[in-house]
Amino acid sequence: MNCSSEELRDFLEAKVIEYNTFDFIENDPISVPHRYTLKEDIEISGFLASSIAWGNRKMIVRNGHRMMEMLGDSPYDFVLNHEEFNLEKLAGFVHRTFNSADFIHFIKALRHIYQNRGGLEGIFNEFQTKDSLQPAIHHLHEAFFEIPHEKRTTKHISDPFKGSAAKKINLFLRWMIRKDNSGVDFGLWKSVSPSKLSCPLDIHSGNVARKLGLLQRKQNDSKALAELDASLRLLDPTDPVKYDFALFGLGISEKF
Repeated sequence: MNCSSEELRDFLEAKVIEYNTFDFIENDPISVPHRYTLKEDIEISGFLASSIAWGNRKMIVRNGHRMMEMLGDSPYDFVLNHEEFNLEKLAGFVHRTFNSADFIHFIKALRHIYQNRGGLEGIFNEFQTKDSLQPAIHHLHEAFFEIPHEKRTTKHISDPFKGSAAKKINLFLRWMIRKDNSGVDFGLWKSVSPSKLSCPLDIHSGNVARKLGLLQRKQNDSKALAELDASLRLLDPTDPVKYDFALFGLGISEKF
């Protein structure tokens, strides 16, 4: 797509307006945290739903809501107050390669983080840098596996320091930090600026970004994420990740 930066910005802004609407919620994983009003319920349900956000969207949404039902529709209370026998209720959960053993560790690790690390927001508030949240994602990975765990579960929390684009966690961070007027993203975390957010980079957003000239690197890794971040921040330094809606819509809905 050959156009000036102003034309590209105008094109993407129009797509943001088209896709960043309240109607977007129902068929998206963000519908899972939209079940709740308590901050910690939104955080935990959002984190769990984003953690299985790969593959078929309908399956992701269905399994995200199933997770909440297995937690008694009170995720924060379950995380903080569960007994060992309560975890037996999670047996049988599977989403692609994420199984009940992974689910159980996530619950235990989240309790550890809320009891000992100031919660999910606390980690990102402590380890954010002046222009990035990727180092904080690395520290989240470390905190998540400070307690005993199966090796298989480590693949379900990405680490940018090992080259990952950390798509699922960046999606979760968009939900928690970015505030819009459409009621989609929550904007719960006031301690972190939306200007530091990174676009959830996957095969769809990556391919669209390349066609638009926003990204040259062929792999969807941490280096590609940094390149895409730089391009989007030139278009809007204060809210660069709003363009995720445009890239998503163009890739998924319009087969751009």
